[in-house]
Amino acid sequence: MYERLLVAVDHSEVSERVLSAAQELAQLSQGEVWVLHVRERESLGRGGLVDIETADEAQETVDEAVQELARAGVKAHGEIRRTIYGYAAREIVDSAGEHDAGTIVMGSKGRGDLAGLVLGSTAHKVIHLADRPVLVVR
Repeated sequence: MYERLLVAVDHSEVSERVLSAAQELAQLSQGEVWVLHVRERESLGRGGLVDIETADEAQETVDEAVQELARAGVKAHGEIRRTIYGYAAREIVDSAGEHDAGTIVMGSKGRGDLAGLVLGSTAHKVIHLADRPVLVVR
């Protein structure tokens, strides 16, 4: 189950804990990790799509995570995907399937149940879309 992990990272504080959890799981199973960052674009109607972050920012996030895992002796790969804002969960689940990941490891930004229900957190969506275990780190 932990031989192949997909780890979704972003720019939040919880990403450090997510990476740490994935590292521990991978070390226990001598597994490998795919570090995924979803680069979202916002729709501005007729104005088209606007990137929320630069390609360099996204690449730096992934590179730092992969390097941290590699320093700990974990075989790690990086991946960046692009999608429209609000569709990150689908990209995470699709990437896990493509890499045959046994488990998805990701963070939760800690919204309450009501806010998560109304706003729909990415972690909540991934849990409902995924056909494999999801470890949500807070």
